[in-house]
Amino acid sequence: MSRRVSKQSRADAAERLEHLKLSCREKGLRLTPQRRALLERLVESGDHPSAEQLYARVHRKLPGLSRATVFRILEQFVASGIIAKACHPGRSARFDVRTELHHHLVCLRCESMTDIFNDTLDRVALPDTTAYNFDIVDFRVQLRGYCKKCQRQIRRTVDEKQ
Repeated sequence: MSRRVSKQSRADAAERLEHLKLSCREKGLRLTPQRRALLERLVESGDHPSAEQLYARVHRKLPGLSRATVFRILEQFVASGIIAKACHPGRSARFDVRTELHHHLVCLRCESMTDIFNDTLDRVALPDTTAYNFDIVDFRVQLRGYCKKCQRQIRRTVDEKQ
C-alpha cells in the first residue's frame, strides 16, 4: 500500500533518521547495514511495527538477514534508549522511534497504535510503590478502544445481523 508523504513529513523523517544514527554512534553502536536498514524501515513506517513486521520489511532489502538478528538489534536499540518498545497484554511488542514521553491509542480489533501527546496524561499522579520495593522510572498510558475504521466495520456487522 503506497502512501503519499508530504515534503514536510519527508524532511521530518530524514531529520529523525539522522538523529537515530547519531544516537547509535553516541551509544557506541556501529551502523552496520542491518542496523541502518532497520532504522530506515522504522522511520519510514510511520506506525509501530512488530519485530516480525520489521523483519519482513528489511528482509526484502537484505535477504540474508535472519529473524534472530532483527530481534537482537531491536533489543540493543531499546536497551540503549535509541527506540522505545511498546507492549500491551496478549499482543506482540511494537517498536517506536519516538522515545520522548507520549501515550498510545490502541485499537482492540486491528491492533493499530496511534501516538497521543497530552499534558494531562503526562501529569498523572503516580502511586507510592515503596511498599512493593519498586522504583518507577517511566510510564506510558495506553488507551484502548476502537479506531474509526474498525468502528465502521463493527457497525456494518451489527447492521447486517439486524
